[in-house]
Amino acid sequence: MTVLDHSLVRAVILVVEDEMLLRMRAVDMVEDAGYTSVEAVDADEAVAILESRSDIALVMTDIQMPGSMDGLKLAHTVHERWPPIRIILVSGQLKLSTTEIPADSRFFGKPLEAAEMISQMQKMIGHA
Repeated sequence: MTVLDHSLVRAVILVVEDEMLLRMRAVDMVEDAGYTSVEAVDADEAVAILESRSDIALVMTDIQMPGSMDGLKLAHTVHERWPPIRIILVSGQLKLSTTEIPADSRFFGKPLEAAEMISQMQKMIGHA
């Protein structure tokens, strides 16, 4: 039996973004912060990933996406089904108040500022 050194286990962040270039930029931020990234192109794919994995610490999702639900509905679904998972919502067009998003979630407008996003991830789930 092997003993895992938890100091070597990196937190996993699920990035949900339908636009490839924006998703790649978000993944770069996640990995630059020292976390492991998993990608989804829409909420349906994100839910499938969440149902198949138990290691997701944070979901970073765009709000406006195609599919059966947008990022805000995804955030509320994640909050209800997987309460320990932290959530960051982002949008280039919408402005959301704290009353519209799940408790303990954060909202950021685009374009995302890398240093600010990394700092927020670290506050929400700890340093990588």
